[in-house]
Amino acid sequence: MRVSEFLDLIRRDRNYRRRIVHIEHIPPRKPLFASPSEPIPSELQLALENQGIKKLYKHQVEALDVARKGENFVVVTSTASGKTLCYNLPVLEQLSKDPTARALYIFPTKALAQDQLSKLNAFPSAETLHPSTYDGDTPTSLRRRIRKGSRIILTNPDMLHISILPYHAGWAQFFRNLKYVVIDEIHSYRGVFGSHVGNVIRRLRRTAAHYGANPQFLCASATIANPKEHFNKLTGLDARIIDGDTSPAGKKFFVFWNPPKLATTQERRSANIEAAELFSKLVMSETRTILFTLARKTAELILKYSKDILEANNSPAVDRIMSYRAGYRPEERRAIEHRLFTGDLLGVTSTTALELGVDVGKLDASILVGYPGTIASTWQQAGRAGRSQKESLAVLIGLDDPINQFLMRNPKYFFEKMCEQAIIDPYNPYILAQHLLCAAYELPIGNEESSLFGEQMFEVIAALCEAGEISYRGRWFWTGNDYPAGQVSIRSTSGKGFDIVHVESGNLLGTADAITAFETLHPGAVYLHAGESYVVIKLDIENGIAYVSEADLPYYTVPSTSTNIKDVSAFYSKKLASSQVWFGSVKVTSQVVGYRKKQLMSDQVIEYVPLFLPEEEFSTQAVWFTIPKDTANKLIGRGFDIAGSLHTLEHAAIGILPLFAMCDRQDIGGVSNPAHPDVSMLPTVFIYDGHPGGVGIAEKAYDRIEELLEATLKVIEDCPCEDGCPSCVQSPKCGNNNEPLDKAGAIFMLKNMFAFSAETYVKEDSSDR
Repeated sequence: MRVSEFLDLIRRDRNYRRRIVHIEHIPPRKPLFASPSEPIPSELQLALENQGIKKLYKHQVEALDVARKGENFVVVTSTASGKTLCYNLPVLEQLSKDPTARALYIFPTKALAQDQLSKLNAFPSAETLHPSTYDGDTPTSLRRRIRKGSRIILTNPDMLHISILPYHAGWAQFFRNLKYVVIDEIHSYRGVFGSHVGNVIRRLRRTAAHYGANPQFLCASATIANPKEHFNKLTGLDARIIDGDTSPAGKKFFVFWNPPKLATTQERRSANIEAAELFSKLVMSETRTILFTLARKTAELILKYSKDILEANNSPAVDRIMSYRAGYRPEERRAIEHRLFTGDLLGVTSTTALELGVDVGKLDASILVGYPGTIASTWQQAGRAGRSQKESLAVLIGLDDPINQFLMRNPKYFFEKMCEQAIIDPYNPYILAQHLLCAAYELPIGNEESSLFGEQMFEVIAALCEAGEISYRGRWFWTGNDYPAGQVSIRSTSGKGFDIVHVESGNLLGTADAITAFETLHPGAVYLHAGESYVVIKLDIENGIAYVSEADLPYYTVPSTSTNIKDVSAFYSKKLASSQVWFGSVKVTSQVVGYRKKQLMSDQVIEYVPLFLPEEEFSTQAVWFTIPKDTANKLIGRGFDIAGSLHTLEHAAIGILPLFAMCDRQDIGGVSNPAHPDVSMLPTVFIYDGHPGGVGIAEKAYDRIEELLEATLKVIEDCPCEDGCPSCVQSPKCGNNNEPLDKAGAIFMLKNMFAFSAETYVKEDSSDR
């Protein structure tokens, strides 16, 4: 059934048509072909034709011609636009001409590397180029052979950081002949992770230079607002931006779907049930569908609901749907990817694990259960359907929270808004210091390398020298015994993971991150895996094992957590108008204090069970400021909600901080408290680094607090909404469901505390960026 026919059926169904609050008709796009300035070698042309590719899109030709000129490029086009060929063609062409040339491909995940390896192996030249993945799953017995014999190596930033660059002597031949570095999905390198990767790339460049190589960088990205700037921050180089998408696309219907309010409670019907019903209807109509959720449990829950619906309808499709998420064993995930690619699966419920470009074949529909948090991610997920010239459907199902409901009421806000910027700061001194130690271990650092690491290098090196971690003997040498890369995590630290073991069989079902284990694997938790229910019998914290038993239960579980800030210790402070601002160390604590049993399908809470699990905490750095008592009294006297006003101010400040601190919104957290015990029981707003030990974000906020708060006021005051919206104060990360919020109270508070007006707003100094 065509997507448009399915949509017509839904619109004629009186039970569903009122759920559709908006349909955006995205017109089809015709392909635009071109020919390269010089013909492609005949053997490469034949290989393309054997894959069904007889012509190249104009943007693919432009990428090939730019690469032939020796220039770096970033291809910024939509999902399924043929970006892979943009870098594969110049690499394969050059490596066929130069028998010594090598290429290094960098992907953010191992799954993507495996996917792209299969594409390279489709070319006959793979028999002589021996493309190979080199990651944590690569057997030790094969690694030496890959280093010596593979001319195209596919890896990830983690492996490059910890296992390749520190041992570059064993890679001398590869680095000496390194012609190309391919970085795919560069939009995913943002925030603290992206800042780390930017330094890993700089270390790669200096290592290649040591062996006499100066590789070209061929990159691909989803649509972001600042691809040229982002590439420069990531690599330290300039690049040609190729952003004219000339690939074909079928017509897309983008539907905003709002579950109805229940007459009894005035709450909206569960988005999970709505999603399961829509998903089931689509797969029963043979419409190949991917469904995205915001959490692993939701993906499993919707799969379970969908299987029940399909079984009730005696549909054979019940055996052709699966869930896909982190925590599955690698072989399970590869099998699901293969079944989806070949069409054996009609549908999959997934977390963001399938948002990046693993090729899952031609899909017809994409369902998004809740706004993913950014416009860029929303388009990326919606774009997973329609990977051909056929019609496709994307459906955003609104959750019953302020952000989703704002979008349901204001769909134009979404469709007229540009994608966000990718923000990184490789020169952040906290991050730079770690990578300068790694660089000094790999090769002594010379003063001329400030062209790579920035002028900040000298200040950071001085501090490292004073700490005795490096020493100067004509160049800067590492003085330690062990290799520093082993102590530097370039992703968020989450500690040792947990294995999930099936009690009856002793088999390993899956794994979970330590950071989420207490929330998902506490005693009594219902663990869902591939549509089957298990209950956690025991959580062995010391050995990192959760024991689960099969259980057909009528409920699922939702944890209750409490997050606080304690052990507040100021390093320094300053006056700001009538307020006081501090910078220092804090402990962020989080504890699972209980869980709710919620009935399947109805989501009704049937029981609350208290828990006594250990408190998790990490030390970090924070900036905080207090609200003077007279301002607080004025707020209360005028009928404003002081907790809501503080909460609104906290959200808006966190939302604008990335423009000043060159971080990602996911790298920071906040807490507001009407009477914090460590700050003389005054109303206080904390903004903290979301990474243990801190990475300098809060310190940057302290240094520029007046500009930050003026910008915060402007963001709140300039927004035309009445009560707060995603554009100003609502946060997708809020653990309190964006409640309470008091927009007018926050404006009153800022103006009274700091004597600000929107007109006095001073833009951030671009020289600091």
